[in-house]
Amino acid sequence: MSKKTSKTFVGKRKTAIASLTVKLGKGNVYLNSQPIETFGTDATRSKILAPLALIPEAQKAHDFHIQARGGGYIAIADAAAMALAKALAAMSAKNKKRIIEYDRNLLAGDARRTEPKKPGRRSARRFKQKSYR
Repeated sequence: MSKKTSKTFVGKRKTAIASLTVKLGKGNVYLNSQPIETFGTDATRSKILAPLALIPEAQKAHDFHIQARGGGYIAIADAAAMALAKALAAMSAKNKKRIIEYDRNLLAGDARRTEPKKPGRRSARRFKQKSYR
């Protein structure tokens, strides 16, 4: 990536969508224009930063700006991690191989979605309780 250009990557999980912009910088990670340290719990932050932990040399040279919307905290964390993994995989084939060895879902995605509710039932699978009196 040259100094003047930035590149955008997208990650999705359930209904959450994270758009990542990578620029040359000092290694800062921002989520919705705030430092990543202010987002969620330690578990969600470690989930987001997992791809950067695999390739620490990429974090030192770039700034990562993530804009996330939709879903909950965990879905946003998964979508942001996917966008980060896609960005790191685009930098080199060695990075892509290392990410796939760690967790293939960071690049391929997770196809699971919520099952729709069926008519005459309480939810997708649960029936209404019967009373025999």
